[in-house]
Parts: sequence; C-alpha cells; structure tokens
Amino acid sequence: MKKVLPILILIAILVVTASIFIGIKRTKTIDWEESFNEKSNKPYGVSVLYKELPKLFKNNKVRTVYHQPASYLKAHAENSFGDHVAEGSFMIIGNSNYLEDESVDELLNFVNSGHTLFISDYNYHQKIHDTLGIDIGFIENKNDSISYQSLKYLDVKNIKIDRNNGDCYFSRFDSINYKVLGHSKIDYKHVNFLEIPFGDGLIYLHTEPKAFTNYNLLKDNRYEYAQGILSYLPEKDLYFDSYTKIQTGYDGHVEKESNLSWFLEQLSFRWAWYTAIVFGILFMIFNAKRRQRIIKIIKPLQNTTVGFVKTVSNLYFETQDHKNLINKKIMYFLEKIRTDYNIDTAILDDSFIEKLTSKSTKKKEDVKKVIDFINWLRTKNEFFEDNLIKLNRHIESFYSK
Repeated sequence: MKKVLPILILIAILVVTASIFIGIKRTKTIDWEESFNEKSNKPYGVSVLYKELPKLFKNNKVRTVYHQPASYLKAHAENSFGDHVAEGSFMIIGNSNYLEDESVDELLNFVNSGHTLFISDYNYHQKIHDTLGIDIGFIENKNDSISYQSLKYLDVKNIKIDRNNGDCYFSRFDSINYKVLGHSKIDYKHVNFLEIPFGDGLIYLHTEPKAFTNYNLLKDNRYEYAQGILSYLPEKDLYFDSYTKIQTGYDGHVEKESNLSWFLEQLSFRWAWYTAIVFGILFMIFNAKRRQRIIKIIKPLQNTTVGFVKTVSNLYFETQDHKNLINKKIMYFLEKIRTDYNIDTAILDDSFIEKLTSKSTKKKEDVKKVIDFINWLRTKNEFFEDNLIKLNRHIESFYSK
C-alpha cells in the first residue's frame, strides 16, 4: 500500500495539472449552430422554451415525441396499442424538412380530425407546400442583421431578431381562406405567420424558428413575440417533436443522447468529471474499512409558494411598472375571452360588446364597463397604480357576476 500511494498521488496531480493547462490554453468559442434541440443550452437550442412549456400548458400534458410522427400517431390512435389517444397540438420547431412523406400524411390526418399542427421553420416538406398551396420566398438583409417581427392581432410590434442574414416569408398563399397572423420586416413588411383551416382542425405555419431559441427568449423583451405566437395554440395536450433533433441510425431506430454527453463536450466539465472520478477512486481506496454511516437528519420540505408570490409582488411593487402589468392583464383577459367564447378580440367595439354579452350571459352594462375601460387605457401613455386597481376590479366584477 505504501508503494502504491505515491503513484496514485502522482496520477491525481497530473490529471489536475493537465485540466488546468488545457483550460488555460483553449479559447472558448460560441457555437451558433441552429440545432433547435430541446436539450441544448447553446444560443440556438430551445432548452429554455422546452422547460417553460409545462408552465404555459400547465393544465395539460406536454409529451416529447422521439419517433417519426407517422409511427407515433398511428400507435396512439383509437383502437391501437398506445397508452393514450393523441389529441391536442403537435409542435415542430426547425428541421421539419426531414419529415417523411408518410409522417406528413399522418400529421395532416391528425389536423383533419380536429387537432392542431404548429410548424416554425424556414421551409417545409414539399408535400406540405403542394397540399396547402404555399410558396416560400427569401429577402436578403443587405443593410444590417436585424429584422422586425410583429403579430397582427396582438400588442406585439417590432420585436428585433438580430444575427439575421435574411427573412423567409410566404410568397404565395390563399389570401381569402388563410388568416395572416404576423409579419416580418426588413426592407418591407412581408407575411411570416399563417393560420390555415384544414378539415376540422387548424395548421399554424411560421417562418422564423430562431424566435424560439435560447438566445432570443432571454434577450430584452423578445420572449413576448414567442409568447404571443404560442397563445394561439389551444389549451390541450402538446406533442413536442424531437425526432429531427437527435441522431438516427440507418435502420431508423431512434436513440436518445445521454444526458452526460453535453457535459463531456465542454472541456472544463470533462476534466472536472475525470478528476472527480480519480479522486473518488482514491477516496474509496483509503476508506475501504467498514464504518458506521452517518444517519442524516432529513428536514421536511418547506412550502415556498407564498414566499415566491411575495417576492414577485415586491418586485413589481418596487419597480412601479404599472404599464407592464396592465398590458399583461388585458392580454390574458382577452385571451380567455377568445378561448372561452370563441370571439375575435381584435376590435373592441359595440358589436364586440353585443357578442360578448350574448355568449357570456353577463349584463350588458357590466361588459360595457370593462371593455370601455380597456379601450380608454389603450389611449393612455402613462399609467398609475389607481389604473391597475380599477382594471383588476372591472375584470373581477365581470367574472363574479
């Protein structure tokens, strides 16, 4: 043992020294590859969105699909061998051109049955182009690397997307039956977000998938754009496509990447891992004698919900950002009206009040009060605490009667 000890210590020293030396010599570079991988924390991965989806669809299940949609949707159809019947929305962000013909057919059948398909990509499978009668154009960004994104029916205007060499847009579509939901602008405004009725369901096509990546969701207020787009999806189960984001073999079987693979790609983490293994082995060697393990005192989990709410409340109270809160309350209120009563909230006029009164069975004067107050707030540029309190009272009054 005494002869082996110096050798083990020398190995440990060499491992630590090598890790420090290589870490100093290596210049860290940022990987801007557009992988759209839900496990990637790189700028153009979508791990931030993926982690937020259960919160956005908190009353429904979010399932990750690691197979071609054809095999998955067939397995989870009625009278099939899946553990449930697939219903709700199917989401694909980036890499949709890798779909097989059979998968496109199955997705269209899924929509035709009354469900929703959302694809955000620069281009689509040719069968989607042919079936829906759409063409994609491209406008080069010659002046700078910035394009501006807007949603037509929501208060989301001129959201920047930088590091953008150009924009893909819908150069041909059925302008009578398809609904334009959003635009992008470089030299001129062009359509980049469509709602397409198909059978008993809806298809949403969007041509700027970078809007959902980590880089853009965490920069300034750009998350509002992605949030506005996702607000069009129904509050039902969500199926998130991951098949085109992972490696597949020639036999078509899908293999999930190891959770450790990302860490091993990072040089510092890799050497830290190897160092920990070496010292772990040394620890086991020198602590081979049997010992009584320490009995840990397990403290009960604390309920931090109230503390979290207080922290968020204090944050808004201290910043006095009344405009932000008012806009959010109006946006969520109108979204709930769209969802509950299936009414277009783009124009809040007398006709809208009549429709909402009829469908909600509320008193017309109560409906008129809250809608008139919202229209009045939209004309103001400066907001005070009293405005926020009155808006909240009007909304609570609407739902309580």
